[in-house]
Parts: sequence; structure tokens; C-alpha cells
Amino acid sequence: MSQSSLPALQQALRRSFQSLDGSQKQWASVSSECAPLLVSLGNLAEQSRALSAVHISRTPLRVFPDLEDRLTFKLVQAADVLLCKLHEKMSSLQSVRDSVGNQVAAVFQLYQQNLDHLDLHAATQRSAIVPSVADMMAWLQDAERHYRQQYLRRKALLQTLKAEELSKLELISKRWNSLENPSAERHVSDMLCKVSFFLESGG
Repeated sequence: MSQSSLPALQQALRRSFQSLDGSQKQWASVSSECAPLLVSLGNLAEQSRALSAVHISRTPLRVFPDLEDRLTFKLVQAADVLLCKLHEKMSSLQSVRDSVGNQVAAVFQLYQQNLDHLDLHAATQRSAIVPSVADMMAWLQDAERHYRQQYLRRKALLQTLKAEELSKLELISKRWNSLENPSAERHVSDMLCKVSFFLESGG
């Protein structure tokens, strides 16, 4: 990459990291909105288990022969509403994933267009406060991979859940949280910190 094309790539990197900063915040916000929905699903599953253990036919409530079925129906309805809300949140997470992916693709497309004029020294040159172009491109790939994997794992989990199978929902919150990758998320935060001066220097 010639020195004349380097500024264009650096500007594309700035746009990508600025977008990544917003994407990270949006992902965290949507994820926090998922938490109470997951807890509520677990509570419905616990209520269903408790209802099954009651044996209404042996209690004074046996005069209402369809009571258990009606209560179960209500629980399934409530679970269905919560699962629909979770799927809506997944659409928001997908938007974050797509945004990160599109930004990274744009940077690499620009890189490929200038590949024949690559100045390896310019692309790998770094200072104490500004990372090299090569470092930043690798970091963007890491971020894209992280959010893509996080989205796909959560999507796969949700696809296994059905409102009428309440017993599978009792541990949903723990299963969801087990998909988190704290080290990868810290890596995203670290890279944003490392490029902070680079972003500011771009005006």
C-alpha cells in the first residue's frame, strides 16, 4: 500500500472502530434487556413444575376438573409471549452483528483494492500510542468473530425452546449466561482503548 492510499485505509479504520464502540454499547444494552425475560421464563417453568406436583385431584380444587389444564395453558401462553420478546431482542443482536460485519468487510475490501501497492513497512508500523494498520485490522476481525459467534450460539439455543415444553425453560437463564465469552468481550474493550488516541487524532 502506497503512502498516498494509507490515509484512506486509516480513515476507514477510524469509522469501523467508532462504529464498533457503538455496537459494543448496543450489544450490552440489548443483552441486559434479555436478562429479566430469561428470569421470567425460568419462573414460569418453576410454576409449571410446582403445579404438576400439587395433584389437584386430591385437593378441594378437584371440583374444578379442568383447572390444571387451564393453569398450564396460561403458563404456556405467558412463556410464548416471553419467547417472542426474546426473538425480538435477537433481531437487535443480529443488527449489531451485521453492523460489525459490514464495517469489517468495508475495511478489508479497501485493503484488497490496494493490495498490489502494499507497503508492508507502512502497514506494520506502530508507535507507543498508535497501533499499526495490521494490528487494527486483526482486532476488527477478532471483534467480528466474537459477535458473530455470540449471536449464532444464542440463536441456536432459542431454536431449541418451545413454550409448551416448560420443563426445558427452568435453567434457561444459566444456559444463556454460559454462552458468554468475557475474555473476548474484554478484548474488544481493550482494543477500543488502544485505538482511542488514533480515533482522536483523526479529527
